[in-house]
Amino acid sequence: MEFKTPTSPHIHSGATVSRVMLLVMAATIPGIAVYVSYFGWGVVINILLALVTALACEAGILILRKRPVLPFLYDGSAVVTAVLLALALPPIAPWWIAVLGAAFAIIIAKQLYGGLGYNPFNPAMAGYVMLLVSFPIEMTRWQAPLANTEASLSFIDSWHIIFSGIQANITDAISMATPLDTLKTELRLDQSVEQIITGNPLFSNLAGLGWEWINIAFLIGGLFLIYKRIISWHIPVAVLATVAILSGVFYLIDADTFSSPMIHLLSGATMLGAFFIATDPVSATTSNPARIIYGVGIGVFIYVIRTWGGYPDAVAFSVLLMNMVAPTIDYYVKPRVFGHKQ
Repeated sequence: MEFKTPTSPHIHSGATVSRVMLLVMAATIPGIAVYVSYFGWGVVINILLALVTALACEAGILILRKRPVLPFLYDGSAVVTAVLLALALPPIAPWWIAVLGAAFAIIIAKQLYGGLGYNPFNPAMAGYVMLLVSFPIEMTRWQAPLANTEASLSFIDSWHIIFSGIQANITDAISMATPLDTLKTELRLDQSVEQIITGNPLFSNLAGLGWEWINIAFLIGGLFLIYKRIISWHIPVAVLATVAILSGVFYLIDADTFSSPMIHLLSGATMLGAFFIATDPVSATTSNPARIIYGVGIGVFIYVIRTWGGYPDAVAFSVLLMNMVAPTIDYYVKPRVFGHKQ
């Protein structure tokens, strides 16, 4: 009797690329909801612009490469890239910022390397860094949280600002620095951290106003991904622990010059980066010990660039820098082969 033996794996976990991407998208919903509540409908418009562009570019390149289109569109990877990129953009950035960034992320950072599974760099962060370096004015044109202003951003207001530059009725709410940018600028003017934060409407008791709740929401989404075993705990814990330890040590040394761990953990894109960006299975490391080293490296770069570098929020640069060394880490930190002592 002849038995048909399928190829490995003989026992499948049931996890597919599309299911993983769907759960990642679901985990971003709490963060997106809080983000919109503080910064208006521009967040949603940026997501839609990036989504349409990413899917169109993915389909176009697949056609040029003579590859099947629908299976790769349905895997959800382009959607996740678009959403993560859009969440890193200023909500009132011009429409072409989201379009250009998404096109670069899909065409240059993903498809030109061979598509999903072959890209050495996180596509969303590659697109973001390209935009930040090329268009620093547009990429740093943030608004104050709506909870701290008298203006209210309706969907139409956001649409006008993004597509025509009309400031509608929120002139006082735009062109403001982020909390991390404000800290960096004022510290260079010999202000102490306490002087900068006290009475500043950009800060709350914990961190940047609004940003603390956005980060907590993304933390909840990240814990959901760990619970569902979509990601492991090693990278996010290593990133957050490193940022907390470094900022805590320097804060204890000189609290007037260095920000507290809470500001670093709950401002900017810290939680989004730790749980959703650094854990990219393609551009990150593979074994658990390697993931810890990789996460520690990202945490070190985040704190060093934020404190002494030229950019206030360093998540994108830190991830890309560690993407470069991830293959080397994997080479020297290999998992033990089953059945062997070493």
